[in-house]
Amino acid sequence: MDHAFIILDEAQNTTQEQLKMFLTRIGQGSKAVVTGDITQIDLPKDKVSGLKKIQRILGGIEDIGFCTLTGKDVVRCELVQKIIRAYEKYEQN
Repeated sequence: MDHAFIILDEAQNTTQEQLKMFLTRIGQGSKAVVTGDITQIDLPKDKVSGLKKIQRILGGIEDIGFCTLTGKDVVRCELVQKIIRAYEKYEQN
């Protein structure tokens, strides 16, 4: 669809093929926003999240931008911030 604003939420659970299918159907003059949290991937172990790979594939293309949020950006309850920090610490080791 042309001149549309499209949001793909929970994209951490898309495969590379699904994300490619979504992105290659953006219409003329449209804007697309893809959101997701790679710490919350629910795909089977044998599937790779399209969201994890997209920055390497599309990085450097004009008119495409990326915004990565961290635990500091969480504005939910303080307990959620602590949980996120604990997972980040665990995954670094």
